[in-house]
Formats: sequence, structure tokens, C-alpha cells
Amino acid sequence: MRKKLLLAMGLGLFSGLAFSQSPISGYPGANAAQQQKWEAAFDQSLQASNVDKLLKDMSAKPHAMGSPGTKAVAEYINNYFLSLGIDSKVEVLYSLFSTPKERVLELTGPVKFKAVLSEPALKEDATSNQTAEQLPTYNCWSADGDVTAELVFVNYGLPEDYEFLREKGIDVKGKIVIAKYGRSWRGIKPKVAQEHGAIGCLIYSDPMDDGYFQGDVYPQGAFKNEWGVQRGSVMDMPIYPGDPLTPGYGHSKDAKTLDKSEVINLLKIPVLPISYHDALPLLKQLTGPVAPDAWRGALPITYHVGPSTTKVHLKLAFNWEVKPVYNVIATIKGTEFPDEWIIRGNHHDAWVNGASDPLSGMAALMEEARGISLLMKQGWKPKRTIIFCGWDGEEPGLLGSTEWAEFHQKELAEKAVLYINSDGNGRGFLGAAGSHALEPFMNEVARDVIDPQTDVSVLERNRARAITNASSVAAKKNLLAKKTISIGALGAGSDYSPFFQHIGIPSLNLGFGGENEGGEYHSIYDSYDNYRRFKDPEFAYGVALAKTAGRVTMRFANAEVLPFDYASLQKTISGYVTEVVALADNLREATQVENQIIKEKKYTLAADPREVYNAPLPKDEVPYLEFASLHNAVAALSQATTALTAVLQKTGLTAAQQTELNKHLYLAEQSLLLEQGLPRRPWYKHSIYAPGFYTGYGVKTLPGIREAIEQRSWKEAQEQIVLAAKAIENLAAYLTKTAASIK
Repeated sequence: MRKKLLLAMGLGLFSGLAFSQSPISGYPGANAAQQQKWEAAFDQSLQASNVDKLLKDMSAKPHAMGSPGTKAVAEYINNYFLSLGIDSKVEVLYSLFSTPKERVLELTGPVKFKAVLSEPALKEDATSNQTAEQLPTYNCWSADGDVTAELVFVNYGLPEDYEFLREKGIDVKGKIVIAKYGRSWRGIKPKVAQEHGAIGCLIYSDPMDDGYFQGDVYPQGAFKNEWGVQRGSVMDMPIYPGDPLTPGYGHSKDAKTLDKSEVINLLKIPVLPISYHDALPLLKQLTGPVAPDAWRGALPITYHVGPSTTKVHLKLAFNWEVKPVYNVIATIKGTEFPDEWIIRGNHHDAWVNGASDPLSGMAALMEEARGISLLMKQGWKPKRTIIFCGWDGEEPGLLGSTEWAEFHQKELAEKAVLYINSDGNGRGFLGAAGSHALEPFMNEVARDVIDPQTDVSVLERNRARAITNASSVAAKKNLLAKKTISIGALGAGSDYSPFFQHIGIPSLNLGFGGENEGGEYHSIYDSYDNYRRFKDPEFAYGVALAKTAGRVTMRFANAEVLPFDYASLQKTISGYVTEVVALADNLREATQVENQIIKEKKYTLAADPREVYNAPLPKDEVPYLEFASLHNAVAALSQATTALTAVLQKTGLTAAQQTELNKHLYLAEQSLLLEQGLPRRPWYKHSIYAPGFYTGYGVKTLPGIREAIEQRSWKEAQEQIVLAAKAIENLAAYLTKTAASIK
């Protein structure tokens, strides 16, 4: 697939220099070379110094949602778009938001200790001393509470960790738990603790995962120092994101809102993040069994699971207020298809100064917009409308993007062709995830963007990492033979969710990383000084992101036939079907073996008789599920994509036929939506991709089926097989009808 794009030296727009004839989907014949000339001019217009300045300006002050700082940043972005000649406005919506007014964490005695609950300013970090404007260390959406209890260590706070505690005879009911950050999204930890009867939850970053065990700590190195704290939302976003008071509809000024007592995605127990400096005295008070190897961190103690010898007092109180949400919406109207929208978004709010998260991505988006505005002055025009969005309120729970998408849902369902998201950006390798109908297209984009450190394509660099990281010789051989890269599946955690998983708009999430490790995430040390030293010192990957997302935007804006490949999606779905069938079969075999071991008391006989041990409980046998409808649906989709591919390969389509075909193509993914949504979380409607109920950010593919099997809910699993099969059949029928209508 790959042919090198010949880079112009001293590039003029139409300088007569040769360009590669690498194919570009949607650009037949000579159109591909013409498009590459525009893209080469676009690349030459992008400047790392501009990314640097934008990042420094926007991260100069803390700007959490609802603060004067975030309004100022929104106005800065809006004025920037206006200065480029792009029509722009700040669109205000609203959301509930919680901020702390009281935080107490202490040991009550006989050992006394009061947690610091703050991060000190550092002379090496110029913005770390802005204490009056900084949000304190806290977890947004924690419940108010004043609790005193023994402490129990629950490792990463996952469901399987509580099974280990049960085996050791340790019950967290009525206790406060302390969990490590990592292995799942932070909101899962208090959610699972609450389900097991805990009355409070502390979350800390262990230096084994995020601190001195990984490398030198800030400011000498990039990793988390003993005072650093990861703020963050603990909203139960796997239920629904956005304003908790307006599920499924936008919170405009006159919107009807739920009472807070009616909200189902907020916790009922207090939760607080702490530093490993504050965690150490608490962990020292734990007795009980020594933690297993996999639970131990890098603090200078023997890790016990508890309970503690001293009680812990946790008191939290919050301001619960409806705040304005400042979304920046900048629009370049399409010349031929103004009602077909390419939407490019990144959020601008941060927990504190937010240089890495999110402004490294926002600065790249803004430089991308500047490059496009310069092309327009040279004669390039988008056929479709391009909308640049700067979202507010992403950090507390995708508030700005969700409220905007819900408010404009009807129009988006008709007009949105593609949503392109980015968030924080760093140095290293391209990360791309989204609808798998876009995978071949993203390979073409990655082929045509040059990695700034190695001067090979982004695609080749990603392939090299995949090959060298493969775990077996066979895997390495397979990857050497494979000339493409795979894109990931979308779970949750950024602003694509409302577009993709609620409305069914094809979406991509893009960003670079892998060589910018550190511990600044959601702390006061996510600063310009930190970013310039340890993340992307030359701001070269800000430019690389602008080149990558800019190509996606421009190619979709002007493609004659939109570059969706539903055969690629069919292949991916077929793979997911194979996985869930294997999941059920493997679980059946594992259950049979485990039940035999339990019946024969092998676990009890193998355990130390002098220690408390409760053997695992036997589980219901796994029935044989009927997957025929799912297999049949995938087969029907294969036939449909074959017919559609034949139509897409035809030449001589009329302009009217292309217009009709394009609309069918970009609306197709909505066929995969479940009318009633997923079980217990109807906001999530996509039958193929969703965040996991117990993973949060992490994706579950064929989520209704997969999670029912994992949770051993066999009746629900069979029901979800039928519903997913129907959704896939709907897509097959839609694509078959599309192919027939163009013949």
C-alpha cells in the first residue's frame, strides 16, 4: 500500500514538483495527486512555534469548568477562530457540577495523623503556585459524607479483588477502603466498593505504578512525586455521561431537570484521591493477612490487607451548583454540501492548568484550523461543512460535548458525516481508534504523515513497534507480513462518546504518545514547564497531530465518494463474534474444572491450615447458548458488503448518484443502534462498542452479549445475542438496499 509522498522543497502550491500517486480513497484518478498538493501545502503552513504559543497562553492559569479561567480560555479560542476568518461563537449550555468545601482525612488514634491533601508549589514549575485559582485535590461527584471506620486495602478495587478478600474472610461492609489507581477507570473503584457495602473510598497512586519506581520524580524527572494527586471524576459514566440532571437531552437554560435525589449515576459514598505521601501512614496501620505479590506496591512497608488497628475519619462536603458550560463552535460552511458536517473536536477545560490534558490536543486543533484557513485563501474550498469544536466540561464527565450533542441530536443524526476527536497529545506513536469502517482510510492517512523523529511514515513506525513488541515468533512473522495497522475500538473517556455510542455517528479518536510517560495527570504539575521538558519538547508531535487530523478532515470534506469500508467493519464484527463464542466455551470448561476442584476440596487442602481461608463457591454450569442468529447476521453482512464494494468500484457514477450514495454511507452506522439501548444503561445504544460496566474507559465489544456472559446472566446473554444479530441484520439490509439503489 505504501508509497512515499515526495516532499516539496521550498514548496509553492502548484510548483510543478512531482507528487506520489499513492491512492487516496474517495479521490479517483488525478484527484489524488491534486489532493496531495493541497496537503503538502497544508503541512508546510504548520508551525511548531504556533503550537508552543497556543499551549503556553491557554495553560497560563487554572481553568476548571465553571471557573472564570475556563470562560477566559473559551473566549481566547473563539477570538482565535475569528481572527482566522472562521465564523465562531461560544455556545452556552449548563450542567450540575460539584466542588469541595470541606475535606478531612485523619487517623483518630491511638496513632494520630492528619493528611496534607495538597500539592506544594515548586520553583521549577512557574504556574504551580497559583493556589487561589486551583481546585483542591478531590474526586468530582463524590457523595458528601462524614464517616469513621476501620480501613481495608482492596488492591485496584476490581471485582476479583473482593473475591480474594472473601477467601481471606475479610468483609468491607461498614469499612473504608483504600485502592490503588490503575487497571480500571477511577470511578469503578468506589462503585465496586459501594456494591460491597463500604462506607467510604480512598484512591492513591502507588509509586510502583506512578512514581519513583518508574523513574525520577518531578521536578527532576517526569514521574509522580510523593505529593502529587490525580483529581478526576467518579461519575458512573458507564451508565451515562453528561449532566446528571438531564439524561438524554441537552441542558439548555429552560430545560427541565431531575432532582439530585433522582439521579442514578452518582455515588452514595464519599471518595477522596490522595498522594502516596498521605497514603503511607494509613497503610502502615493495616494488619491482617500479608497482601499477595500482585497487590504489593513500592512503598517501604509490608503490604497488609487489613483491617486497620486505628480507625480512619473521612469527612467531605461539596458545593452542588449548576454552572455554565462554554462550548466554542467554529464553522466553515461547505460549498456544495453544507448540510453534511465534518466535526473536529477537543476539550479545553482542565482540572488545573492542563497543558498536556487537554491543551496539547486543543493547540494542535487550532493550528490545524489555521492551516486550513490559509489553504482557503489560496483557493482550497471544502465541499462539506467543517465544524471545529472546543468542548468545556469534559473532565467532570463529557459535559460540554454530551449536552451539545443531545441538544442538537436530531440535526446531528441527519447531517453529521464524521466526528474526529483528540484529547491530550504527546511524543511517540499514533493512537487511532474508532469505527472499523474507517480502518483502511486511517491506514492511508498514516501512510502519508511523516514521523518527526524518524523520517518514516507514521504507519511504518507503528508497524515497527507492533512487530518488536509481539510476544512470539509466530506473532512477529504475522505482523511482518501484514502491511497495515489496526485501529482500536472506542470505549469511553473522551468526547466521542455522545456522537458515536449514543447517536451512531462514525467517529475517530486520534493522538500521539508512548514516549511521554510521567505522573502529572490531573495534578497541579500538568503545566507548560512540565510539558516543554518531558512531553513534546519541540512541539513536533503537536504538528504531527495537526497533519494527521487535518488530512482526515480535508479528505472527508472533499471526497467524491466518502471513504467508508464496511467490508472492514464486517470483518471486525466477525472477529468479535468468534471471541464471544470462545468466551462462552472457555468459561464453560473453566467452570467445570473449577467446580470439580471445589467439590474435591483441593483448594482447602492446599491452603495453609493456620490461616483463615474460605474456598471459592461453586458456580452454575454454563449452558450452551444459541449463536446461530449471530452467525447468520454476519454472513448476511458479508454478502451486503460484497455487493456494496462492487458498486463503490464502479466508474461513471453521476453526481446525483454520488450524493445519494454518500448520504447512505455516512448514515449506515446508525443501523447498529439498539432502540432500547444496553441493559441497565439505555443511553448507550451502539450494539458493537461500549465502555465496560466494570472497566469504565476500557471498551467492551458486542457489549450486551460479552458482559452478560462475563456476569453469568445466561437468559440475558441469549436475549442480547438476538438483539445484536438483529442490529447487524439491519446494517446488512441497509447496505444491500444502498447497493441496489445505485445500480
